[in-house]
Amino acid sequence: MRSYVKRVTQKAEKLSKEQLLSLLDSVADENESLYSLLESLSTGLIIVNNDFTVIRNNTVAESRLPFFVHLEDMKVQEQPLWECIDDEEISAFFKECYTKEITNSSEDFSIVTSGGSVRFITITISPLMHNCELCGKIILINDITEKRNQDVLLHRMENLANLTNLAAGMAHEIKNPLGAISIHIQLVQKAIKKARENSDILPPAKFVEDHIDVVNEEIDHLNKLVMDFLLAVRPVKASLELKDPDKLILGLADFIKPEFKKEGISVEFKPSDSGKKIMLDEKLFRDVIMNLAQNALAAIKSRRDDVIKGTLPAEGWLFRIKNAVLDNKFIITISDNGCGMSEETVSKIFEPYYTTKANGTGLGMTMVYKIVKEFSGEILVDSKENSGTLFTLEFPIPQKGTKLLPSEN
Repeated sequence: MRSYVKRVTQKAEKLSKEQLLSLLDSVADENESLYSLLESLSTGLIIVNNDFTVIRNNTVAESRLPFFVHLEDMKVQEQPLWECIDDEEISAFFKECYTKEITNSSEDFSIVTSGGSVRFITITISPLMHNCELCGKIILINDITEKRNQDVLLHRMENLANLTNLAAGMAHEIKNPLGAISIHIQLVQKAIKKARENSDILPPAKFVEDHIDVVNEEIDHLNKLVMDFLLAVRPVKASLELKDPDKLILGLADFIKPEFKKEGISVEFKPSDSGKKIMLDEKLFRDVIMNLAQNALAAIKSRRDDVIKGTLPAEGWLFRIKNAVLDNKFIITISDNGCGMSEETVSKIFEPYYTTKANGTGLGMTMVYKIVKEFSGEILVDSKENSGTLFTLEFPIPQKGTKLLPSEN
């Protein structure tokens, strides 16, 4: 139709009134079909000119992005798109594409709806070409929330598969306190029976009380085991959003520095400075870093207390976090020069109820492992006794699919 209209318009002066009206009807029909097609798309679409003011859009686009004003008002006022977006990161993305003249780019964002739920979108910018010249940008907005939720559900199902091992560990752990309770109750029963047979003469002072105290201690122990077990088997309720790990860890490093400094331990943090974001739950991510930091603190204090004077490591006592980006992965390394671990401990460190601490529950590192998996990540550990420990956390960086539209001559 387009080529037909172009040919006809070249001979417009020779056309009759009826032919011109027919031509206008054909153009109107074609435009109506175009608008219908745009409104039927499940993808949000915005077309902007080189000044980033809106030329055309569909309704889906307005529902996908948070705007201060309606898009129709923006067209009249000729405001640049970024000035009308009610989201700091998305607005900055559009403005950067304009100021740096970026013609191909794609970025993932998380937004909070008016109802309080979190949605994930991918915004893709492609060039709009006319007669082989750049005349604007095409902006596509895709909602990827369901895909993200399916990925989260898959990881939760994998975590639940470990329930059998947790239950077996729990059964093993409760045997000892139950056995102790049984023994001390039997001793009390025998004492009472003997007293009744001996003219109701009571046992020595505190005899029964001592046994009851032991029973109460074991009951408290059992209660703690049950609560820890429930914590371990409960699915991790992660509210995933796109976050910058550099910013999050910088805040955590500043938070722990006073505690480490009090023990004579230096804290170093080297950010990736990449600006890359990954899917995280900020609170759970904090739990992971804080758990590893506290373990490092205990390991350094243990080695420090055991070393002979003069064997202080050349670099001093050190806790270090380093971020980097490699092969579409965000990598966080967390290291210390503490007491380290044996090969056996390293091989069992993520197993439920395994601990080398006298008062440890053996579930801290299990929870760390679960949370990292919930973020679709991997966690590796390398450690040597009397040398130190290195944890490596790898998280996928959301991939950006760039799409180009063919130019029309």
